[in-house]
Amino acid sequence: MKITLIIPCFNESGILSKTICTLEQIMHEVADYSLLFVDDGSTDDSWELLTKAGQQNPKISAIRLSRNYGKEAALCAGLEQAEGDAVIILDSDLQHPPELIPEMINLWKQGYDVVEGVKKSRGKESLFSKLSAKIFYGLFKKFSGNSLDNASDFKLLDRKVVLAWRQFKERDTFFRGLSAWMGFKRIVIPFVVQDREGGESKWSFRKLLRLSISAITGFSAKPLLIVPLLTFILSIFFLVLAVQTLINWCSGRAVEGFTTVILLVLLIGSAIMISLSMIALYIANIFNEIKGRPRYLVSEQLNLPDKEQ
Repeated sequence: MKITLIIPCFNESGILSKTICTLEQIMHEVADYSLLFVDDGSTDDSWELLTKAGQQNPKISAIRLSRNYGKEAALCAGLEQAEGDAVIILDSDLQHPPELIPEMINLWKQGYDVVEGVKKSRGKESLFSKLSAKIFYGLFKKFSGNSLDNASDFKLLDRKVVLAWRQFKERDTFFRGLSAWMGFKRIVIPFVVQDREGGESKWSFRKLLRLSISAITGFSAKPLLIVPLLTFILSIFFLVLAVQTLINWCSGRAVEGFTTVILLVLLIGSAIMISLSMIALYIANIFNEIKGRPRYLVSEQLNLPDKEQ
């Protein structure tokens, strides 16, 4: 039995040494293991630290991506390289408590294919971040039918789940959503998000917004239904307005209304722009997928056999 831990990282040199030490201590007492770090194009000395650690401990391997592709691509790189009987994914900043790893492994031994870490508390997040997460998960559940309330990337996946994951061909992935969509026998384990041991979050508002749009449009076509819904509502409104105008004209009370014309132009223009925006998002997704570019490119590997991407 071998457990592979996948740890994506980006500019985390300040905490990597402690992360490695903590994971080595825990895994040494639990099972045969390997630590697979995915350096997502760090610009600090993260790769140098990983190289030194890998030279000291052959159980540590690493992949260096050619640039910063984002966490989703880094997760894909790790899942495509991992060779353990089970895989555990956790963040490099120790906000996912490594102390829960033995419990996750025990649940896996009991027959569960997926052990999901679900946030009991989101830790020290701003009110804006908490509100944004609540809105996103609410919209995702409404559009896709999958509930991801307080979900995280902190998961254990059985080997067969990893092999099933590798069948996905789309370039733009959303790990939490896809892992929920896959099914398999799963169990939830709650955890409290720990304070960051060092550094700061790499998630900017732009990155979060992009991930949210990608996740929703990648899992459901329901937003497109807004277009015919707007058309129906506007058609009813125009019909009522036409009847009212005709009655006023027949009764000799017709008055040219500049305000009414302006409001109608704004209403129609807004409906058209909303509809075009929805369609554009899906066309952009189609465009990105049909180009067939790889999710990521690897520039260097450490303690790993060469594998064609």
